Amino acid sequence: MEIKFAIALAIMLTLLAPEPAQNSYIPLELGGDNYYTMYGSPDISASISGTDEFKRGDTVTLYLDLTNYGRIIGFKQDQMPQNAKEYALASAELEEENKKPTALGITTTLVSRAPQIEVKSGDQVVESLKSGDKTQFPLKFTIKIGEHAPAGEYPLHLNMTYDYQDNVRVYASKLVTEGGTSTFSNYRVSYIYQKANQTVPVTIRVKKQADFVIQNTTAELMVGGKKQEIHATYRNIGEDPVRDAVARLSIFKPFSSTDDQAFIGNLEPGNETTVLFRMDVDSDATTKDYGISSEIKYTDLNGDTVISESMKIPVVVKAASSSLLLPAVIVLIIIVAAGGYMYRKKQKKA
Repeated sequence: MEIKFAIALAIMLTLLAPEPAQNSYIPLELGGDNYYTMYGSPDISASISGTDEFKRGDTVTLYLDLTNYGRIIGFKQDQMPQNAKEYALASAELEEENKKPTALGITTTLVSRAPQIEVKSGDQVVESLKSGDKTQFPLKFTIKIGEHAPAGEYPLHLNMTYDYQDNVRVYASKLVTEGGTSTFSNYRVSYIYQKANQTVPVTIRVKKQADFVIQNTTAELMVGGKKQEIHATYRNIGEDPVRDAVARLSIFKPFSSTDDQAFIGNLEPGNETTVLFRMDVDSDATTKDYGISSEIKYTDLNGDTVISESMKIPVVVKAASSSLLLPAVIVLIIIVAAGGYMYRKKQKKA
């Protein structure tokens, strides 16, 4: 009775459903009976676990949860059971057919089409996901936010490929009933699977904050020079203003300075200011192009102290100018000439 009731209940379900896709694989080599064709498939969504907002210039981990909302949406009866064995087989097939929305071997790939966002990690794999279930642990993707990525939303795409059960056939040579319990003899099930591709959107946000670039510099220094001037123009290309900003340099040989910080003050988005540093260059410095690291320490809208990303100031170190050597040579010649004159004068007196 229970078997007949299950079959009757299944037949009462809606019979209107779309035709199944035609790219099934694993052919029906084992044969068997097909009592039902079920309609439906997995339907996987992705959601961000934790924060979806990040700072520009950071390399972060994005956590994603997958949820399978797939379900059976209908069926058709392909074969009517005629005896107890067939009713039992139909019931067994129906139980297997209900696994149709389960996604198997899910391979996920996160893709960014925005040049400001780089996905640095590879594919993530989930073994299976039943209808109504969520992944036990979030997927982890490493992403790099561009150094000067504008604030706002950035759509990413999670590409997924997986298999799911398309159809089931069942076979048994006979139904054996002993002591009120029925069992199949030579029972087997043939599974036919289908491949599926699915893409779901994932959106992250880049926070509003100040951001800086160096627009112009004047930095041509001489070997051995003292307190030589470096002019640098800083521009706030971000979205937020800053207060009490100070530009500072990271000094290394052959440079030295006691004036490696410059006060900027307040700087609104889109505004710029030029500051002055003074630099000494060692007398044994190599003449070439250098890059001196610079950063800005400031107070943000929340009153927090923030240090910007490092920026490079291009500096050219040249050989000491010949115009500086000429006076020294002239003085030396005068000293030598004066010495010679005094020597000859003494010789005459003698």
